[in-house]
Amino acid sequence: MKKQTRLERRALRLEKEKQEAVTQEKLDCKYMRAAIREARKALELGEVPIGCVIVYDNRIIGRGYNRRNTDKSTLSHAEITAIKKASKKINDWRLEGCTLYVTLEPCQMCAGAIVQARVDRVVMAAMNAKAGCAGSVLNILEMPEFNHQVAVTRGVLEAECSDMLKDFFKSLRIKNKSQINN
Repeated sequence: MKKQTRLERRALRLEKEKQEAVTQEKLDCKYMRAAIREARKALELGEVPIGCVIVYDNRIIGRGYNRRNTDKSTLSHAEITAIKKASKKINDWRLEGCTLYVTLEPCQMCAGAIVQARVDRVVMAAMNAKAGCAGSVLNILEMPEFNHQVAVTRGVLEAECSDMLKDFFKSLRIKNKSQINN
């Protein structure tokens, strides 16, 4: 049997890494679609359409969607709800080994909760230039000053999530304008 050269071993390793990246990209899209389904639940309530799922061992262990107006609570963000449900499911506050998928970049409260929960990875769709704390305004998730940093993947199904948010705010402006004119 012919011994592989260093160049051949490197080529095989690169091909394996490429295949793993394609597989991860497919999984990221699959779970982001689940987060989008959660966002649509918020939309049905007239809430800003933000959804979140948390995955452990290729299973969704926590789901959440924005309910701030419905619950009359600042804490009713999609990520906070999903973190609570995931922690209850695995019976631990530490969500090590978990990936959180969210349709909009987390705010400062949610980013802090994600770091505190020790989530390994966050995958997000749309960025939030006004309040995002995973790279837009601040980057709490990847700050080396904290005892835990989160790996971040941005832009998964971004157009779909951005369009849903833009459509929501456009319809809200139209609704508010017609109420003012009446």
